[in-house]
Amino acid sequence: MTVRIDGPEGPVDVTAMRARELGRHGVVVGDRVRLVGDTSGRTDSLARIVTIEERQTALRRTADDTDPTERVVVANADLLVIVTAVTDPEPALGFLDRCLVAAYAGGLEPLLCLTKTDLASAQPLLDRYAGLHLEAVPMSRELPLDDLLDRIRDRMSVFVGQSGVGKSTLVNRLVPDALRATGDVSKIGKGRHTSSSAVLFDLPGGGTVIDTPGIRSFGLAHVTADDVLVAFDDIAEAATECPPGCGHTAEDPDCALDAWAAQGPERRREQLDALRVLLAAVGQVGPGY
Repeated sequence: MTVRIDGPEGPVDVTAMRARELGRHGVVVGDRVRLVGDTSGRTDSLARIVTIEERQTALRRTADDTDPTERVVVANADLLVIVTAVTDPEPALGFLDRCLVAAYAGGLEPLLCLTKTDLASAQPLLDRYAGLHLEAVPMSRELPLDDLLDRIRDRMSVFVGQSGVGKSTLVNRLVPDALRATGDVSKIGKGRHTSSSAVLFDLPGGGTVIDTPGIRSFGLAHVTADDVLVAFDDIAEAATECPPGCGHTAEDPDCALDAWAAQGPERRREQLDALRVLLAAVGQVGPGY
């Protein structure tokens, strides 16, 4: 694998192998590691990864909601850019909910990137998550990238989205030499000929972009409702009054969040309603299309 280090004359890409003593601890894109051996970056040189530093954030998923084995997709990213088309294909709401859950649970800041806004309105999606006060950037082939670049410059951003939404096309616009594979949308609304590996690219203006494969499902077997609430300080504090095992949904009769919402301004109810859309995805078994 390739590890980037800071050399005396700038960044150097070093070929490295994982040390045997790391056991089953895998190294993922975005990990910060310690190396020994030849770190010159010269052809045919080889270093060893001996330590994986503690991860500050982690985007995780499981194969499905019944699989207890979680997989770290990307480590130490600042921002999760969730790319979705507003039409053709229609937004996969369950998938979007699950991406947001994974972002909040993993410590990443989510950003909605709404493509094909020249073909349909983005307002229904904006309304769905209004109570969460999510940042959202409308995109189309005709619009410049300035708004998106302002949000991702000098940060590590991981792009995630289902096939056919224009994610790799967008990465190619951001990083012209990325040359990520792209494809048309088939008649049943699923993409084809799309990217198949997570790769990190340098943004020309500073920062990095990680493009991920088209993902059709986002398992949340490793996530609990409380993992999501921790991203919302005021709600998390109110939830301490809930009984043990509370799922914080409208179906939980003793959930303290209903009283919290009723006793405050209207924005509390809007925030709780939007959050409960996400919490429903935590307890739902299925692919989340």
